[in-house]
Amino acid sequence: MKRYMKKLCMGICLLVLATGMTAFAAEDTILSGVKIGGIDVSGMTRTEAVQALEEYEKQMGGEKLSLLIGDQQVEASLSDFGITFENTDMIDEALSIGRVGNIVKRYKDQKDLQHNGKEFALEWTADEALVRTYVQEHCTQFDREAQNATLTRENGEFNFVPGVQGLVLDVEGSVRTIMDYLEQGWSDEASNQITLLTKITEPEGSAEQLANVKDLLGTFSTSLTSSNANRIKNVNSASNYIDGTVLYPGEEFSTHDVIAPFTAERGYAEAANYVNGEIVDGMGGGVCQVSTTLYNAVLRAELEVTERAPHSMTVSYVKLSEDAAIAGTWKDLKFRNSSQYPIYIEGYTTSDKKVVFNIYGKETRDSNRQVTFESVKLGESGSNTVLVADAGQPLGYKSASGGQKGATAELYKVVTIDGVQVERTRVNKSTYQGGKRTVVYGVAGDPVLSENLRAAIALQDEALADANIAGLVPPAPPAEVPVP
Repeated sequence: MKRYMKKLCMGICLLVLATGMTAFAAEDTILSGVKIGGIDVSGMTRTEAVQALEEYEKQMGGEKLSLLIGDQQVEASLSDFGITFENTDMIDEALSIGRVGNIVKRYKDQKDLQHNGKEFALEWTADEALVRTYVQEHCTQFDREAQNATLTRENGEFNFVPGVQGLVLDVEGSVRTIMDYLEQGWSDEASNQITLLTKITEPEGSAEQLANVKDLLGTFSTSLTSSNANRIKNVNSASNYIDGTVLYPGEEFSTHDVIAPFTAERGYAEAANYVNGEIVDGMGGGVCQVSTTLYNAVLRAELEVTERAPHSMTVSYVKLSEDAAIAGTWKDLKFRNSSQYPIYIEGYTTSDKKVVFNIYGKETRDSNRQVTFESVKLGESGSNTVLVADAGQPLGYKSASGGQKGATAELYKVVTIDGVQVERTRVNKSTYQGGKRTVVYGVAGDPVLSENLRAAIALQDEALADANIAGLVPPAPPAEVPVP
């Protein structure tokens, strides 16, 4: 009888429990003690729980993530990566705790909630396209090329300057690193620091290697005595850009890339240069004397010249075929350090109006070996004469300007040992066009004589024009024109 009453009491209790739980399940709320991603969702409906988590998502978007790039750091907001939670089905799981299963399971689940609670982890994801855009726009700014060890020269002594490592960000690898962190390891309680993937490049050169740079391999200078202040300024600026350059074995040097662009901000001014057979002012006029002087120093150092072009017309500061022009990107002086040791280029202008280039390195040539250069003119051509009428000058007036002759020449390298020639090699062949010669005639005065002179000018016949003004006012002396 006692056993029967005990079973009856238990049945009544279970019935009461079942009745109560069935009524409670009809209220579509989450039982007490349930959390999702640290958010207490107890007593919330499904809609309320979704709203709470979306608010939490917005809040987390303002959290910062530190991206480490070498020795630099960028702080990004999680919203920059489009971070969001994706496992919304956990809300349904939260609603089901203590409400599904048989009576015993539901009872056990409710008791577990009362004593231990239940927390579901949020699963986060990010927009990979946004991550990639952020990395490219904000993190690649720290990319840098390795800076090789170099030298400075003060008071005739060389001083070693250590190199700096180069760094390049691995964009795709870094995007994957960020995505993995956000999707697998991120939490609002973590330190939230990520080291992005980079590639380190080591600088070239050591103190021991650069200690070999001490011998003068080649030197050359040209005169600036006929140059005006602007032209000297241009030569000085270009020389300063080249001065101090260190080239390692195999490296190529482009003069244009180093001294350009020719702007006032970079220390250049308007000065005479060659354009289409005429002498006109242009920004940076005169820098060709820098490349020419450097060219001759390079030849004497016996380095490999990989690109050189002559001027369109002859110049006065070196012999034929010894010049090297700079014009846009189509005329450049390039050479390679073909020695086995680093070289140092020194360039400067002097108070007595000279531009000088010295090339230092390690001398490996025999002391009894001498190198000289010989310029050989092969031919000469005339200038292109243009006759012009000037109504502001009287009949009999004649003024000629320009008119440099053209030429063809070759440059030879001559090597002697103990004074005996052992080698004679052609270095280059250069062709120079004749300069434009402009002859101005005055045509103001007697109408008949003026008309006859104009007819000769129209025919571009100088002899006929001269015949028309014979016996009139003696011709004016030719104007002096500076040579670039």
